[in-house]
Amino acid sequence: MKKRSKIKNSGGNHSSNKSDLIGKIIDVTVEKIVPNGYGLAFAENLTVFVPLAVAGDSLRVRIYQTKNKTAFAEIAEILKPSNLRIDAPCEYFGRCGGCDFQQMNYEDQLAAKVAIIKDCLTRIGKINHEKEIEIVASPKPFGYRARTQWHVDSRRKKIGYFQRNSHKVIDVEQCPILTEDLQNTLSNLREHLEWESFWSEKIVIEAAGANGQISIYSDEIIEPTKEIFHETNKEKYFYSAKSFFQGNPFLIEKLIELATENVSGKTALDLYCGVGLFTLPLARNFEKVIGIEANADAIDFAEKSASNARIENAEFHAESVDDFLKENEFTDIDFVLLDPPRSGADRQIIQTIIKINPKEISYVSCEPSVLARDLRMLIDAGFIIESMTALDLFPQTHHVETVVRLTKSS
Repeated sequence: MKKRSKIKNSGGNHSSNKSDLIGKIIDVTVEKIVPNGYGLAFAENLTVFVPLAVAGDSLRVRIYQTKNKTAFAEIAEILKPSNLRIDAPCEYFGRCGGCDFQQMNYEDQLAAKVAIIKDCLTRIGKINHEKEIEIVASPKPFGYRARTQWHVDSRRKKIGYFQRNSHKVIDVEQCPILTEDLQNTLSNLREHLEWESFWSEKIVIEAAGANGQISIYSDEIIEPTKEIFHETNKEKYFYSAKSFFQGNPFLIEKLIELATENVSGKTALDLYCGVGLFTLPLARNFEKVIGIEANADAIDFAEKSASNARIENAEFHAESVDDFLKENEFTDIDFVLLDPPRSGADRQIIQTIIKINPKEISYVSCEPSVLARDLRMLIDAGFIIESMTALDLFPQTHHVETVVRLTKSS
């Protein structure tokens, strides 16, 4: 597929930095893709980070932010495209703030994500992980996303996503990463929304789909939020658009397997348990499992899913993980699973896990930089990385899920 000579890209807030370099045009060659999906280049005594780039691109870029000897720049012109660059299939690519890897074929996306994980381990965690990191590809690189967040500009009658580095809403008619059900929902909303009924100018709509059912939630939509469910080979999970659930249903079973396989014992802790994605399978191999999650709606669904599965040895607590660990003393914990939000677990939580001293830890992370930071603490406390596997839950973006299994050194 041949490449465009220009790219649509809104860049950043040029007025936020008054450096003389802001707005300057320079020519760069991208060496590789690094964390946050940026292309890395060096020019004019600067380290330059370029979004939407491909390794091997020769680019003319415009600087929009600087800090010391680091610059962030947007693509003004593609002088010579990398032989890895392809035409993005989405007409909104470059303007939309969602996807940032559509300019690469899928195999190169996967390789870039493994390289991002390795970079974070080495640079942030100072971890020398010599084993190869396997990455599990998504069965569907497009049409996979079954959970999303749409932004609405009620005054201008637009619904879609935020423009890159902006809170301006791009009116999106077709989103190629959505499942067919969610795409149909987006089209129906565009056609039937009563724009004048909204109080606010900017509105957020959460949407989730499973088994042909759609759940919608917004502060400004009066209809009740519908309950839906996802089934794996062994479990049935209830949830709604108000509670978090993994957005790529095609990799959920593999994620569960990697995080929970071959563990058993007396007691397990499931931190940030959500609707019980890992709690239910753990309960089948442990005498007792304790799930902790701050979102009360998610805990209600977790309890319903456990009851539906006739699981009686799982208990759930609607409380922040930090507060719960501070308020309770634990002994004889065999296994700790943590699946924190993108910002990661607080330092105190990692320290408490170290104090609990489980036999094994499973860390599920969607942010490699935070994962590397926390792994450093666990390794310093005597834990050993037994395995590390990446899953591409977010094709067409730089985001990647990683499952790390650790054991305590003897």
